[in-house]
Amino acid sequence: MAWVAGATFAVTAFAKLTPDEVKRLDGPLTPIGAERAGNADGSIPAWSAKIVGTPPGVHYTPGDRYPDPYANEKPLVVITPQNMHQYESKLTEGQKAMFKRYPDTFKMYVYPSHRDFALPESKYSAIRTWAAQTTTTSDQNGLKDFPPLAPFPIPKTGIELMWNLRMSADLVAEDAVYDQAVVYPNGNIVWGKTQYTIYAPVGADVFNPKNPLNAKSFYRSTTMLPLSDRGTIITGYEMWDQEGADTRRTWVYNPGTRRVRQAPEFGYDQPQGPGGFRTVDDDRLFNGSGQRYDWKIVGKREVYVPYNNYKMLDPKVSYASLLTKGHENMEFMRFELHRVWVLQATLKENFRHQYAKRVLYIDEDTWNALAADNYDARGTLWRTNLAATIYAFDAKDFYSTSVFYHDLVSGAYYADRLTNEASAPVLTPNAKSTEAYYSPDAIRGAGK
Repeated sequence: MAWVAGATFAVTAFAKLTPDEVKRLDGPLTPIGAERAGNADGSIPAWSAKIVGTPPGVHYTPGDRYPDPYANEKPLVVITPQNMHQYESKLTEGQKAMFKRYPDTFKMYVYPSHRDFALPESKYSAIRTWAAQTTTTSDQNGLKDFPPLAPFPIPKTGIELMWNLRMSADLVAEDAVYDQAVVYPNGNIVWGKTQYTIYAPVGADVFNPKNPLNAKSFYRSTTMLPLSDRGTIITGYEMWDQEGADTRRTWVYNPGTRRVRQAPEFGYDQPQGPGGFRTVDDDRLFNGSGQRYDWKIVGKREVYVPYNNYKMLDPKVSYASLLTKGHENMEFMRFELHRVWVLQATLKENFRHQYAKRVLYIDEDTWNALAADNYDARGTLWRTNLAATIYAFDAKDFYSTSVFYHDLVSGAYYADRLTNEASAPVLTPNAKSTEAYYSPDAIRGAGK
């Protein structure tokens, strides 16, 4: 188990990687900065990177659901409240809290760990080239000369690790209709539904950070449910290389007034989804500016985290069977043992946010957050969240499927990015992958 000394950030730009550090990305480290070797007992395998795209023997046609390449595997162990003490060192605080709150139903099905999938070599080449030149802006709220996925493949500070997390969702395009559900303790469900589209040129295989378009990521969502918000459209873009706190530009179309207005307040802890059980910056566990927090690397741990969660996309898994009382049906959640970076965010003085502290568990192989614990102002663990992920064969990249936000106080939970009973997400560039589609004029014309 490798540990990194805690580090906070000072308001300076960071030193670039040295030539010797870059060489480590083809030595003891993988091209994105993970430890290439497995762990001592072999429960975490060495990074093989033997699959780019569709796995051998798997029949997949772009546009279809992703088949589970590990469907025939059986759990190595099922962790329950009765045996959790044997595995406590590899659990998050949130997982321990879930065992305590739901002693009769919460279980963790642990499967063999895999590190088989890889990105296209062009992305690794871009990291080697540009990570040696990457710096932040002077306020650390933007990047200069940065590669896709891992601007800081050897992170030395919390702010560098936070930037790797922010850039991890580097799919060029994502077009999906996502179902959302708040499941209350009595089993009642309030539904949401949104059409969600992103366009992120930064994720392109052929990458040039000097292209101004690559310094923006575009987003657009249209609310379909609940009916009270039906027809609301949010669009805008994130500017990755800008100085200053306001690096996000957002516009909202209101179907009641049939007007488009700019929404400079959009972001941070603004409630999102039915019931407001997550914040804007809870998207995929963390998304958006980190300027309200002090960031610290707590260390690196071996933790049971959601991984290769192809069942979460399976249309054979109905919402009725998935969305059980208290928490999602854990039979459909696959956990694997992986090394994760533990990143802590503590709210700065004179800043406001619903969460006074956040702890994020970030996969070393993808820089995706797979689990998160959010604390209130009293220091009480309030919400604990799990993000299911897969490797998308057509996009040749890692992708967050369903995300579950568990409110430990109320006993309700929010399920986001559900597609089991919707169309399969499209994760390859399409006709909507143009800057014009994300403009305020475009949503003005689309509003009804």
